[in-house]
Amino acid sequence: MATTETTTSERGLIALPESAARALIAFGAIATIASTFMSWTYTSDFPGDLTYYGSPAGLQVLDIVAGALTLLFALTLWNVRGLGWLNPAGATQPVVLAAASAFAVSWFSAIAIAVDLKGLVALDPGAYVAAVGSLIALLGTLALPKPGDTFKDYVTKPDLIPPAAKLAAWVERLVITAATAVALTAFTYGIGVDPDASETFLGYLLLVVFGAWALQAAGLFDRFAQLNARHKGFATTMAFLAAAIFPYVADNEHNSNLGVSILVVGTVALGLNIVVGLTGLLDLGYVAFLGVGAYAAALVSGSEFSRFSGVQFPFWAAMLTGMAASLVFGVLIGAPTLRLRGDYLAIVTLGFGEIFRIAVNNLDGASGPNITNGPNGISMIPDLNIFGFDFGASHAVAGHVLGRFANYFLLMLLITGLVVVVFSRAADSRIGRSWIAIREDETAATAMGINGFRVKLVAFALGASLAGLAGTVSAHVGYSVNPAPYQFAGSVPPNSAFLLAAVVLGGMGTVSGPILGATLLYLLPEKLQFLREYQLLAFGVALVVLMRFRPEGIIANRRNQLEFHESDDSDDSDETVHIPEQGLPDSTVGVTKAGA
Repeated sequence: MATTETTTSERGLIALPESAARALIAFGAIATIASTFMSWTYTSDFPGDLTYYGSPAGLQVLDIVAGALTLLFALTLWNVRGLGWLNPAGATQPVVLAAASAFAVSWFSAIAIAVDLKGLVALDPGAYVAAVGSLIALLGTLALPKPGDTFKDYVTKPDLIPPAAKLAAWVERLVITAATAVALTAFTYGIGVDPDASETFLGYLLLVVFGAWALQAAGLFDRFAQLNARHKGFATTMAFLAAAIFPYVADNEHNSNLGVSILVVGTVALGLNIVVGLTGLLDLGYVAFLGVGAYAAALVSGSEFSRFSGVQFPFWAAMLTGMAASLVFGVLIGAPTLRLRGDYLAIVTLGFGEIFRIAVNNLDGASGPNITNGPNGISMIPDLNIFGFDFGASHAVAGHVLGRFANYFLLMLLITGLVVVVFSRAADSRIGRSWIAIREDETAATAMGINGFRVKLVAFALGASLAGLAGTVSAHVGYSVNPAPYQFAGSVPPNSAFLLAAVVLGGMGTVSGPILGATLLYLLPEKLQFLREYQLLAFGVALVVLMRFRPEGIIANRRNQLEFHESDDSDDSDETVHIPEQGLPDSTVGVTKAGA
């Protein structure tokens, strides 16, 4: 394992011997863990009931994880055998970030208890031990020698992190399985937090942000991406298997309903990612295609409020109807408008979204033909019945009773898997490379023989049809469709601003980025009730912060990452940096900064 100090290391912010700094970190981490087995407050009024000794709950559980992570990273500074994989570069920054996670959770908990319960008198000894212990650990990290290589370097220069040793194939698959299990556990814990316990969810967010940042700085995410690329089929299978297990571990219909909503929005965001992420077209009215698919499916669902109430298509036919309707609208809107570029195209798509919403409102039999039932929408849409399986009824599957929303979650998971396959195949195909060429420089791509209009129209039509596919399921899940959600921005997701934020936040041009973005943007207002009225403000602040510190998104496309951080290394303009090819981390592309 690499040593902690580098040739360009400097003294820490606090003048202490390095051995003393390491001891402080370990002591503070152990004190933080021990504090969780003590009472933090005298009353059970605070969410999580932190009054017991020897029985951690709520924020205490999060503090245990943060303290354990800090202790493990601290032990890597002593080159403890078996922990070299946790911090392969021997960097100090992951230790600082891990300690910051424990400090953030501990101090946030103490402050929240004091604020909610009207004073410091509400704090029991455990809260003080947690606050002091985490502070000692953080001060210890500030005394560590500061390496010359910063977090920016670890992001843009993966060669600074030693390559992972080759392991047996079964061991690598075991690592992927363990990492998937950890991710499922973390997600299940977060989605299972009571919406009334916003303090617990905020502590969860602090732990996830700082903990993930520490793992990223240590290079573990890059190594895990390499493992996934070597075992792509197995990793994908494990991801979908973990998602399929979710209704069993969540064991809550409300959480399953949230899961369905996240998958619907994530699927639509993936379709938008074709248009925005791969082709570089700014579409501000994309939610209208979701609405077209939902209304098309509702009209042929057999609902008594449908204009064609006597018509009830089987699901596969309704699904194709929704996709076809959205595809037709995508072509009709794209054909006359895709010759526009930039802001002009964005304005036209915004206008299309508003035209759709206004038209649906007016097709009520009074202002226009009676097709959509106007503002009242189409209600009482019957549940799906596929091969005799009634999605509206509870079923015992593998010894566990799955309710209505769990049934729809598993169906939507299959559809999401189909969309992921379509997106991946299209992105890696010849037309996918044409999309990327159009995104980078349409004039140059046209000069090389690419028919820009046709390529953009295909992207627009494919993205619209995928949105329509998701709309067919959302119509049945919600029992009804109405014009309210299908607008550019609003308090009720999904809307076009919400979908665009999910793509940008998660990472444009990636498969998992939009799904992660949709998860965050849907889950945060749900768990943090006070954000509901300020949803757009929160989105705006999040995007501004993201554009400043990580413009490529949370899950970065490697080429986009190099492009966004190119100016950060202007001092090394003649240096050749090897960046792993997206999806092929074993191969490298040499990029000379002077000619990039």
